[in-house]
Amino acid sequence: MGAATICYPASVMKMREDHIVPLSQQALEVLIEIHPLTGRGRYVFPGLRTSDRPMSEAAINAALRRLGYDKTEMTGHGFRAAVRTIGDEVLGLRVELIEHQLAHAVKDPNGRAYNRTAHLPERKKMMQQWADYLDKLKAGADVIQLYGNAA
Repeated sequence: MGAATICYPASVMKMREDHIVPLSQQALEVLIEIHPLTGRGRYVFPGLRTSDRPMSEAAINAALRRLGYDKTEMTGHGFRAAVRTIGDEVLGLRVELIEHQLAHAVKDPNGRAYNRTAHLPERKKMMQQWADYLDKLKAGADVIQLYGNAA
């Protein structure tokens, strides 16, 4: 795949299929920025005990706790739920694209055995839209210009 994707091999996926993840421009910029720190190993975020394995979900959850988030507020897996919910309800993204991006089995009238779609161009646009949405949240609320007499 191209440089704007990450491919998870079937050997690490629950569904036992390769999973291609298109990346936003912001995600690529972060990866380029941290490459001097992480570019020598197999994983961008290696495990603490061994660099032969990626960072675990437990490590991500521990980092969230150190940042002050209680386990009832956020977990590593909770980011996936947030993407699913906000992508559908706020951004109006196609649910089947979100499900593909999250590596969920996509329901298909012909059954999964015949569904070989990846929707990569649409998912790339979706990931860019998601990253742009997060940038807006980071910057603060949208300012709406009000017209009328100044008080």
